[in-house]
Amino acid sequence: MALGLLRRRRSRTAFSAAPGFSVPLPAGAGAYACEVVDPMGRPLGSAEVTVTALDSHRVVTCGTTDPYGLFMVTLPPGSYSVMAAAEGLTPAREPVDIAAGVVLSPARIALLPARQLELPPPGTWLFDPPHTAIRFIAKHVGMAHVHGRFTRFDGGIRITPDMADSQVSVRIDASSITTGNKTRDNHLRSADFLDVERHPYIDFTSNRFVYRGGSKWTLHGTLTMHGISRSVGLDTTYLGTVNGGYEQELRCAALAKAELHREDFTLNWRSMLARGIAVVGPTVQLELDVQTMYRTPETPTPPE
Repeated sequence: MALGLLRRRRSRTAFSAAPGFSVPLPAGAGAYACEVVDPMGRPLGSAEVTVTALDSHRVVTCGTTDPYGLFMVTLPPGSYSVMAAAEGLTPAREPVDIAAGVVLSPARIALLPARQLELPPPGTWLFDPPHTAIRFIAKHVGMAHVHGRFTRFDGGIRITPDMADSQVSVRIDASSITTGNKTRDNHLRSADFLDVERHPYIDFTSNRFVYRGGSKWTLHGTLTMHGISRSVGLDTTYLGTVNGGYEQELRCAALAKAELHREDFTLNWRSMLARGIAVVGPTVQLELDVQTMYRTPETPTPPE
């Protein structure tokens, strides 16, 4: 994106170059470039790079590295902070001073492995509904996004000594869907969408935890909705374990996200469009913001 912007401005730029590196510059601007690499020194494509002005703490620009781990941007003169981040790695930040007409030599930013949070002790952890939210975002066809949530659900996590063998189960009351619009909510509960009379529950049961580094995990499992079961993966960030609440109970928290395709669950939006009904789009972003309470310890498996 930055390179494309520079090309569009070529007709009104001056050139200034660091050794072995040249780029057209807008008048009065400077340029910054960096290469983001992983702990093994390999280029990190799609790493997030954020540039913040130090005088105002305002984010000036943000973007992602290209497949070769490179990021470039032109900036007004001033002092900035550049932060690079990637999943499962510790973000790195460095200061940079930009001068007019100067193209800095590309910086090399190495990201280190993220520190793994201490995992919760084995046992049964139950959802705490007042501190748990199940939300979704869908694109309204031809209009803005629709934000909604489910207000009735229960579930829990069975943590085993080997975290990979742990299991999550969630049951959602489909009729508790709410988007803040009564007419739309009734339509979502109807046979056109969730058909809550025939399929009152939405269920998710995990079958495998996969560690992604740092505080990142993927929960693979089965989602059953509208009478259809599909394999899904929840991208999950573990937020840690604390003693909290009025009774100082042991609690752990996590944030999980997934993109669902409604046609996978036979929610036929095309037939409604053909009838002239404006509905939400074909994909739905699901988010579970979960806090759980420790209830019972894991029962050890007796020796054979």
